[in-house]
Amino acid sequence: MLMLTLKGGSRPPWVGLGAAVWVQIAAGNAYAFPLYSHSLKSVLGFNQRQVTLLGVANDFGENVGLLPGIASNRFPPWLILLIGALASFFGYGVLWLAVSKTVESLPYWLLWIALSIATNSNAWLGTAVLVTNMRNFPVSRGTVAGILKGYGGISAAVFTEIYSIVLQNSSSQFLLFLAIGIPALCFSIMFLIRPCTPATGDDSAEHGHFAFVQCSSVVLGLYLIATAAFSNVLPLGGISSYILIAVMILLIMAPLAIPVKMTLFPRKCSKPERSNPQVGSSECLVQQGKDEKTEPLLPSSTSATPGSFYDTDESSEVAVLLAEGEGAVKKKRRPKRGEDFTFMEAVIKADFWLLFFVFFVGVGSGVTVLNNLAQIGIAQGVEDTTILLSIFSFCNFVGRLSGGVVSEHFVRTKTIPRTFWMTCTQIIMTISYLIFAYAVKGTLFFAVALLGICYGVQFSTMIPTVSELFGLKNFGVLYNFMSLGNPLGAFLFSALLAGQVYDKEAARQHHGLDLLDSGASCLGPNCFRPTFFVLAAVSVLGSILSIILSFRIKPVYHMLYSGGSFRLPQTTVH
Repeated sequence: MLMLTLKGGSRPPWVGLGAAVWVQIAAGNAYAFPLYSHSLKSVLGFNQRQVTLLGVANDFGENVGLLPGIASNRFPPWLILLIGALASFFGYGVLWLAVSKTVESLPYWLLWIALSIATNSNAWLGTAVLVTNMRNFPVSRGTVAGILKGYGGISAAVFTEIYSIVLQNSSSQFLLFLAIGIPALCFSIMFLIRPCTPATGDDSAEHGHFAFVQCSSVVLGLYLIATAAFSNVLPLGGISSYILIAVMILLIMAPLAIPVKMTLFPRKCSKPERSNPQVGSSECLVQQGKDEKTEPLLPSSTSATPGSFYDTDESSEVAVLLAEGEGAVKKKRRPKRGEDFTFMEAVIKADFWLLFFVFFVGVGSGVTVLNNLAQIGIAQGVEDTTILLSIFSFCNFVGRLSGGVVSEHFVRTKTIPRTFWMTCTQIIMTISYLIFAYAVKGTLFFAVALLGICYGVQFSTMIPTVSELFGLKNFGVLYNFMSLGNPLGAFLFSALLAGQVYDKEAARQHHGLDLLDSGASCLGPNCFRPTFFVLAAVSVLGSILSIILSFRIKPVYHMLYSGGSFRLPQTTVH
């Protein structure tokens, strides 16, 4: 006889989401590479080509997450977070030993491996919090993905604030901070991020809670941009700098106000019927959990009949979701779109590869601009290129957050597939690449902002789309495989295409001078114009394939979201 229980009473998923915000910011440590890359060049005597190859290690480690994806189905989240913390400790620890000259003459290959391990902590940390929270909020996947990826996008500004204000632009101290600070954070909150009673979406306060988290993240983003600009105008020091950091910490802690409020002011709700104990909001379940230490989430499997979980009441959807994860629900046929796929079952589907290529085009072309943003600015006559990175980072954050919110709204009200928004943004990206190519004076900042928003939308729409098409059971593996589109695009479009075009034009301008030794730069729109034309053409192709994909999966979204709420697909039970 099978009985699924939730031990220790039901607990709301909001505690895990509030803690996940901190982990997601820590998981953005790969974005901090520009803060210490100059020290690798000056202190260790590397040339630009060697630093560029270390940048490849940075991107490679960040995006290779198949192992964390597999582990997310076999081990608890705290263990995955522990592995990520140890990767950060050992990886950044080796880099700190080299930059601080605590250990002299570490070989280059060792530093390359150390940086790959350090940034691979992103994959472990990000997978742990994303998979856990997507399963804890199965009916609000787009919103959750947008929030977590939004905080990940703004992590670069958080690290920059710490680097410039607290650590006084010291690369060695910053690497020590990454080596010790990230593990300390993970050890302190790892047990808060764990599976719990999934939110049903029936709680009327849930939408307000999500809106509060979204607004607090926007306030944090605006605050970081404002303090960065202010610190450049007026040098900060002493107590004023610590006040700024304290305010930043309070803004990051804002999502934890929701479980605090739920604890101090619990809602009064009637006790559900014994025959249907999973009905009601997660907040009411917490109150009920005070009276009962264990609560059955499924009836005995011996009394189950085919389809009985769906014939009783729609509120049993959450129980079926839990049962599928434990193996109580058995399928006699191959899964259909919307049900749980294994990795091998997913990779033979056309929709899987259509989504992979669409995402690969979107983020691969976008990261090409991001990796070459400083050179693009110099080529078009911008003296301070850090403003371009600030604009791109903030707009990337806005795109990630808004992509989740907008797609979630329209998928519920109009059953519009999330890939529709990938189509729209890739059309806009085509326009932005043409703006970059023609380099009309005064359009660079607008093009960077436009591209940053579109780049962010790609992430926050791809993630819930994977879970909706192929299920949550193996979501960690499938999502991390899709993420390989980022480093693959960076290698093809940035290293091979943009790098070759730039070097060829620079050599022509300097009459074949050895650019590596001279440090000469390429000037003018021709440095990147052929690259942008190729990126524009590729984006057109991506838009066409995205349209095809959207039409193909429209019936899936109608099945899942008809009636305005998420509906689990029918599953054969025995």
